[in-house]
Amino acid sequence: MRRSGMLLLGLALLLSPSVGLAEDFPSKPIRLIVPFPAGGPNDIIARVVGQRLSELFKQTVVIDNRGGQGGVLGTDAVAKAAPDGYTIAISSAGALAISPSMEKVAYDTLQDLAPVTLVATVPEMLVVAPDLPAKDMAGLIALAKSKPGQLNFASSGAGSLPHLAGELLHITAGIDIVHVPYRGAAPAVNDLIGQQVQMAFLDLPVLLPQVKAGSLRPIAVGSAERAPTAPDVPTLAEAGYPTLRIENWYGMVAPKGTPDAIIATLNRVTREAMADPTVKEKLAAQGASLAGDSPEHFRSFIADEIKRWAGVIKDAGVETAK
Repeated sequence: MRRSGMLLLGLALLLSPSVGLAEDFPSKPIRLIVPFPAGGPNDIIARVVGQRLSELFKQTVVIDNRGGQGGVLGTDAVAKAAPDGYTIAISSAGALAISPSMEKVAYDTLQDLAPVTLVATVPEMLVVAPDLPAKDMAGLIALAKSKPGQLNFASSGAGSLPHLAGELLHITAGIDIVHVPYRGAAPAVNDLIGQQVQMAFLDLPVLLPQVKAGSLRPIAVGSAERAPTAPDVPTLAEAGYPTLRIENWYGMVAPKGTPDAIIATLNRVTREAMADPTVKEKLAAQGASLAGDSPEHFRSFIADEIKRWAGVIKDAGVETAK
């Protein structure tokens, strides 16, 4: 009886594909998809974390930049990859929580992807063009109310988090401002400096060099506390809008069906990488705060973000392509 039971157990282990995969994972290079071009915040975060993952796993982590459609194309590539843990992504709030409510995408975030961990959050900073006669939040809101429909806000694209950050400000402050989408943050920043548009919410690392150079005027940051890299800039709460918290975020996902044991390994080692002092220092210099949570908590976080931004889209009357 005992021998029979052991034979059955051994047979079950042999037939279980996840056991064999998990025991020697990773046994070959891992492809880490970044759904944006090289040089942006998503890319920088992925490269810093990916380098440490490579060291901890003792396997090459290959960064694969798959830009397009605000992160959607690269995220879809992960959803369609083999569920073996060797293709993963660090994707953004836009691709994971906003775009599915804005447009037709080929994946369902919570059905077609396996959350691994929230990697980092980055405050959105509200800035204005240098010639705008607004020195702070109160001055900006007063100016916008005196000129309804005459002030424009730039974003890195329709459906991006910077776009919906502007819409959330429009709803919360009761101002009429016009959205001007760009194909990425860089052209938006250029037109802000050139005074073609008047204001924008964008990731803090994107704006920091221009703010320090005096080319753009900072108004507020969307984090709960002031950013260490911009300590003189008040939070939106300090500026009179306590309900406004606007941060971009980046999280690791794998294809649906990736064995739980491999998800657990990816989660554990990624969190270990994020705890490394060098990783923390490099990303803090970019204005990013490292996170790290369980797959279950990250799934719940994504679900809450999907619900939150879908509400903003509806309340602001944002035109969608669904």
